[in-house]
Amino acid sequence: MKAVVLYDIDTSRIDQIPLHIAAHRGWWQEFANRGELLMVGPFANVHDGAMGVFTTRAAAEAFVRGDPFVLTGIVQTHTIRDWHEALIPDRPRPPSSGLPT
Repeated sequence: MKAVVLYDIDTSRIDQIPLHIAAHRGWWQEFANRGELLMVGPFANVHDGAMGVFTTRAAAEAFVRGDPFVLTGIVQTHTIRDWHEALIPDRPRPPSSGLPT
């Protein structure tokens, strides 16, 4: 089981993101380097928030507790949901060349 973190952004603080993005990236990079963070990023419309997928709920909770975006109020609210992934490819597929095989 994985854990998904969903962030709701305080839209009145979007202009503060550039001030804290380096610290936020450094924070998620630590979790990625330890293998606890599998994916992270904003939705296409930043007003829709962001999402991260963690290997455990404990890792997700630890991430939220120390994330500079949370600590500075850029993240207005967050939700952590346990998630049962259903499709886990054995190995990445090579890019298609567009040629018939």
